[in-house]
Amino acid sequence: MKILNLALANIRKGKSATASLFIFVLVASLLLNIGLMVVTQVNPFFDDKVDQLKDPHAMFVINKESYHPSRSEYLEDYQGVTETEKEDVIHMENSTYKYGNGELNSSAVIFNADGERNIGAPRFIEKLDSPGTNDIFVPYSFKTDGGYQLGDQFTLTSQNKDYEYRISGFFETTMMGTNNIGVMKFMLPETTYRKLASELDNRSEALLLSVIMEDKTESSQLSNDFMKEVQLSQKDEAGAYIFGLDIEMVKNVNTLTINIVATILVAFAAIIVLVSLIVIRFRVSNNIEDGMGNIGALKAIGYTSGQILLSIILQFILIALCASGVGVVLSYGLMPLFGNIISSLSGLIWVQKLDIFINLVSIVLIVFSVVIVTLFSAYRVRKILPVAALRGGIQTHSFKKNYFPLEKTGGDLHFVLAIKSTLANAKQNMMILLIVIALTFATVFSAVLYYNIGSDKTAFVNIFGAEPANLMITVKADADIKELLHNIQQMDHVQKVNIFDLIETKIEDQIVYTNITDHYNQLENNIVYEGRQPKHENEIALSWVVSEQINKGIGDMVELEYGTETSSFLVTGISQSIGNLGQVAAVTMEGIQRLQSDYTGTSLYVYLDGISNKDFVKNVQNQYGEQIIETLDIDENIESQTGMYTAAVLALMLLVLLITILVVVLILYLVIRTMIIKRKKEFGVMKALGYSTLQLMNQISISFLPVITIGVALGGVLGYFFTNPMLSVLLSGAGVKRLEFTIHLPIIILICSSILILAYIVSLLVSRRIKAISAYALMTE
Repeated sequence: MKILNLALANIRKGKSATASLFIFVLVASLLLNIGLMVVTQVNPFFDDKVDQLKDPHAMFVINKESYHPSRSEYLEDYQGVTETEKEDVIHMENSTYKYGNGELNSSAVIFNADGERNIGAPRFIEKLDSPGTNDIFVPYSFKTDGGYQLGDQFTLTSQNKDYEYRISGFFETTMMGTNNIGVMKFMLPETTYRKLASELDNRSEALLLSVIMEDKTESSQLSNDFMKEVQLSQKDEAGAYIFGLDIEMVKNVNTLTINIVATILVAFAAIIVLVSLIVIRFRVSNNIEDGMGNIGALKAIGYTSGQILLSIILQFILIALCASGVGVVLSYGLMPLFGNIISSLSGLIWVQKLDIFINLVSIVLIVFSVVIVTLFSAYRVRKILPVAALRGGIQTHSFKKNYFPLEKTGGDLHFVLAIKSTLANAKQNMMILLIVIALTFATVFSAVLYYNIGSDKTAFVNIFGAEPANLMITVKADADIKELLHNIQQMDHVQKVNIFDLIETKIEDQIVYTNITDHYNQLENNIVYEGRQPKHENEIALSWVVSEQINKGIGDMVELEYGTETSSFLVTGISQSIGNLGQVAAVTMEGIQRLQSDYTGTSLYVYLDGISNKDFVKNVQNQYGEQIIETLDIDENIESQTGMYTAAVLALMLLVLLITILVVVLILYLVIRTMIIKRKKEFGVMKALGYSTLQLMNQISISFLPVITIGVALGGVLGYFFTNPMLSVLLSGAGVKRLEFTIHLPIIILICSSILILAYIVSLLVSRRIKAISAYALMTE
């Protein structure tokens, strides 16, 4: 009880210092708890949604003409399958619609909303009460990320024809509900559905096969086996197609960005925890020095060193325990903000659950760290003898070197006094230095992240493996693609044109999305970071994800399977890509023709200069429209797809900036207030000698400038050189090995200058407490 009273007395003695430390720990526990809850709950959240919505664990869209009952029988007899379902759908292989800030191109699978189904029945979030004759129901992501509201007009474009609808409802779906899968689900009332089906060609008539399994983690294997089975039987059927999705792949894609944001949040929380521990280290050392007389008195009246040490530890445990508890409670108040971000990225409503275990982990981690740091910082109490403590810690020989003696040092007197103060407080300045370095690095890190995702998206788009052309033109099967390429190349404002396809192949039984082009050296985005892209017909480049899966690297031979043919290829390069979960490869046109001799390519990538994409599309359609299936505005598509990432990173950057400002203010307040209290008599004497309050304020502010300047400089340098390596580590699980985000030196200089100016202004404002000090008051106390 005596130890507890002693700890509480220490807390009451330093109320403002306790309050600042309380805020540090509160912020750290708040961020840590949010990050840990998101990281640990996002996968169960997605799995729960699958079960709640009874969405399929695997689904396949196959054109109606090539469907055979044996397809359904194969799925029904597959081990682990508990339920299957078949229904008619409309499949638009290439559709375009406004989404977010741009136009999005993807496949569209359109369902009959009035049809009976047991698997994947729609669950509406919002719905108009009065049905219309031209209604459409769209996934919830169209509201959270696409910018639509109930009653808005929606235009779906396919094969150069517009279909106008009114958005009559938003529904949740896990399988085809976001813009990062390449296919989107829509629902039409039966009358509207029949009308659309009658207006489209026979190729759009398709069947959807849905599957529920005992163990959803086996859905990827089912998808691979079924796709292989069907493709083998379809090899001689002209115009046949099939594509499939499995819940494991969809979950990985949808949770990827959420996990990245949460990981960055946890990393920043760790920085704040580190700042808190540095402050505790300073507080403990400062308390021991200031309370040396009290320690001596306590030891003299019978308190043991262990009891005094325990009271100090208990003091900071109480602060950390209360602050982390409040931080955990407040984190639930901020979770709706992050829940909105998660809903925007996943197209699903985030329902926050109470997670006692993660809450306790957050609190225990912080309290344990506080105990360890406090123990090591306060352990020297055991070595302090009562007589030395009663003398205020002064030993028989307690002399410090006098740096810059005033009688020998030239220059401005106020500046010299400020530098002397800087050198006299080495431990305090080391604390400030470490904190400023950490905060500057975190601010530069978040600013670089936002610049490359919210402003200049080039580097961000490149990590998805996308080729940053302006337009993609899909060519009809009966057209001469090389002749069309040559003709488009001759058009005005065209810089260059490349054949660039993406096809699905298999390498060592792994499904791999393989790029095909004539000349890789003409591409703008070279995703190979080790070795080189293929040049000859027997060469291939693999992503590092595929390379590790099959344990093959540069110089090894791999078996590439396309359709029913297989051939050996030499690995010449290792690449990186977030797109398609990193399962990518690249071969030349001649290389793929070894497996399919009549393969000529289906897509042209066009690079423009001096003309808008829309104007060029009109020109090319007028001249060569009969040879073209679809045109895709890649710039619009990228803008549409990256909008959700921009919002998430902007929120993260603003949070980092606010916390940086808060920490700088609190740290300087704590340190300067402590300094003023310790040097109260000295400042009073200096005032009696004629120094003004403003002069003393400037002395204090200038004394912090060297250490803060060094701190922001080191933090800026670390941000400049280590932001990309750190991001590469954070994104390695997504398929990134080497990141090259653009880092503008002027932005870093602006951030560093802003922190320096903020620190100087705050130090001036806090130093105003000197105004209350007077020599007369000190003499009469």
